Amino acid sequence: MKTNSDFILDRNSFAKLSEPAPVEEVRERIFRSALRAPDHGMLKPWRFLVIEGEARKRFGELLADALKADKCGASDGELEKARNNPLRAPLLVVAIAKPQDHPKIPVIEQLLSAGCTVHQMLLAAEAEGFGGIWRTGPLAYNQLVKDGLNLTESEQIIGFLYLGTPTTQAKTLSLPDVSAYFSYWK
Repeated sequence: MKTNSDFILDRNSFAKLSEPAPVEEVRERIFRSALRAPDHGMLKPWRFLVIEGEARKRFGELLADALKADKCGASDGELEKARNNPLRAPLLVVAIAKPQDHPKIPVIEQLLSAGCTVHQMLLAAEAEGFGGIWRTGPLAYNQLVKDGLNLTESEQIIGFLYLGTPTTQAKTLSLPDVSAYFSYWK
């Protein structure tokens, strides 16, 4: 039986995910976990778009159109890959940072908080028996994609979170030596 810490220590990304996606009750717990991310000032500087079913194909077309506009001469293979990206999992969550002007809480803290929401969902999905992968890439920063998702000028995509059932076993990942990253200040 895994302990709570094991879900963190063993966390893995799964590039290929299949049906089933988390059912509504489980999905709700995963989504609620995002809302428990550290949040200085309780600004909730984030929002999320859930894409599933046929909407994934429409989102794939948006990605291909954005790639075509952004990269003259994009190959048919590149365009097909962009179209298929949303199909790599049955459930896709677009995580959007929406930083706010605040006299005490800088934008960087708000962006980090928004990033924590994605990590919280990854951990929650794994704890619920599902897998996920957090992707970005150039299209996350593309203006046509932002416009197609109705982002405001101040909002930015911080990640595409793919969720579903892993089709492969988790990779065995070694943990780096803690002392290589942590030292004591004296």
